[in-house]
Amino acid sequence: MERKGPAYYAATIAHFLTDDVNAVIGQMVKASGHDIEATQISAWTRQLVILRNALTGIDGSLFLEFDIPRLGSRIDGVVISRSAIIPIEFKVGESAFTGDAHNQAWDYALDLKNFHEESLSAPIFPVLCATDAINSATAWGDPHTDGVYPPRHANAETIREACQSALSLAPAGLLDATAWASAPYRPAPSIIEAAKALYSKHSVEAIARSDAGARNLHTTTSTVRDIIDHARSVHEKAIVFITGVPGAGKTLVGLNIATRQLDDETARAVFLSGNGPLVSVLRAALVMDEMDRQRRNGGTAERKGVVEQRVKPFIQNVHHFRDDGLRDLDRPPHEHVAIFDEAQRAWDEAKTSQFMKQRKGIDGFNMSEPQFLLSFMDRHRDWAVVVCLVGGGQDIHTGEAGISSWLRAIQDHFPHWRTYISPELHDAEYDANEAIRTLGKSHVLTLDESLHLAVSMRSFRSEKVSEFVKTLLDSDIDHAREILGAVLPRYPLVLTRDRTQARKWIKSNARGTERYGLLASSQAQRLKAYCIDVRIQVDPVKYFLAGRNDTRSSYYLEDAVTEFQSQGLELDWSWMNWDADLRRKNGQWSHHRFRGDRWTSINKPDAQRYLRNANRVLLTRARQGMVIFVPKGRKSDRTLVPEYYDETFSYLRSLGIPEL
Repeated sequence: MERKGPAYYAATIAHFLTDDVNAVIGQMVKASGHDIEATQISAWTRQLVILRNALTGIDGSLFLEFDIPRLGSRIDGVVISRSAIIPIEFKVGESAFTGDAHNQAWDYALDLKNFHEESLSAPIFPVLCATDAINSATAWGDPHTDGVYPPRHANAETIREACQSALSLAPAGLLDATAWASAPYRPAPSIIEAAKALYSKHSVEAIARSDAGARNLHTTTSTVRDIIDHARSVHEKAIVFITGVPGAGKTLVGLNIATRQLDDETARAVFLSGNGPLVSVLRAALVMDEMDRQRRNGGTAERKGVVEQRVKPFIQNVHHFRDDGLRDLDRPPHEHVAIFDEAQRAWDEAKTSQFMKQRKGIDGFNMSEPQFLLSFMDRHRDWAVVVCLVGGGQDIHTGEAGISSWLRAIQDHFPHWRTYISPELHDAEYDANEAIRTLGKSHVLTLDESLHLAVSMRSFRSEKVSEFVKTLLDSDIDHAREILGAVLPRYPLVLTRDRTQARKWIKSNARGTERYGLLASSQAQRLKAYCIDVRIQVDPVKYFLAGRNDTRSSYYLEDAVTEFQSQGLELDWSWMNWDADLRRKNGQWSHHRFRGDRWTSINKPDAQRYLRNANRVLLTRARQGMVIFVPKGRKSDRTLVPEYYDETFSYLRSLGIPEL
């Protein structure tokens, strides 16, 4: 569904006050583009009557049903007057102000503040109007530092005073309503929001940033689709490697390609990931969203199992896809396009062989996972395309083959496949240089700069967060300090040794439905002394999707997810808990794991790299801000020696991270 415009109805307040109510309703119905139920017509009619009373004597403009694509919704009304923006959420016929409605009004205001260009510097006064409520607020609360006020509760009579009071608090100035309405909307959806929007047929252009800083998101998608179309037309097979910094939108590109092919039976695509938690969370989110959409449209939702069966073929666990290829060694997959998320995490030959012997009863299996997956796709007689989404510094477990394994498989077994690579694949963090050189001697490689996503969109407040984390872990102190100077103005990042302060900070910063939660390395076993036990199996679906009242959700701040449950997923605000597994010692990183009753050193380079990468994953999960907790340790406990923690804390503070 393409974005049709910012509002169903837009006019000056003066014009609105003289417009016929039925004419306004007619314009809104026409702009909606679909049949509107009588209950909605009735609600709109009452809203218009209330707004006429509320806005009489106020100069400005009114926008009804203003589009918020990232949230898949519309604001009932937005008043632009003087320097103030007043988004209004109506609950017609309601006599109570529910927590969900309060957060909805807050979410709308925050979305405008974060992603709507003309709203960035203006004060925003969200109003929640439960039309039949007896009690309502008599004053505005204190605004946040970004100029967004907490939602004010009003009823049909008091909404007028709420609007007038907002205007009295707004600083001098005058917003241009026409410029405001036509200003660029540059959202940065979470991966869960993006998956839901794309699956429901919104375009990526409607839900994601389109500014120059994120230019490659659209260019990369277009390039890959051109490669798919070309392979299909000339009956060839191609493999594409897309690189990107953490949070740049690699998964979004993959989901976009997959959804664009959903209705094309001759060129179906599947999104594959070996990341079990990511697959589970995205599937659950799509099922919940589809059922909610059916209810919102006035129908009865299908059974959950029915919806799940429809969602499953779209997002699959790569290991299940692999196993399907084992059932019949001649049959090609149903899909002609396979998108492998985090392709560098595919298993090497040793791990694949071990798994096949122990779990499948297959002796002598001598292929790496990349080789077998390519052989499965190669069964197509006409054409096939494999898209590998590659994250640098993201391998976090033994047996992960890395990108070199894909390149070697092409070199040794699939020379007829055409290869497209991002030039950034040469970077040391991808560890593929030698494999690229070898492949290039006998194979035509097409280098395309548009296959690299250079700008992080996860941390939309600052695109430099992932770069700062890299320099922090690389011990590049001067560069880290320089980058942090560009990060801090908009991306709150703080350091503390007090868990109470950390809890207070994160809860005071998160507003509306912004999600926050605990993170810790899977090796952080002595955090148990601080009520964080990483050995507990956390359900990622509940952690990332459940609401505030569910004790299993991230909101409860009781369970911490590790790099394995959080990779590929996001929080708005994260509380990173730093144990002594990765610690500073004499100005260098020292790597450890807890065994039995003591810390032991990690000496193998690969295992050291996995530990650093685990922290890289954890430190790049937050979209809006992060607090890092480093314990003080205890002199009385030899597993919590203060020296294990003090130098780490001092190092982080020396980079310029403010201390609470």
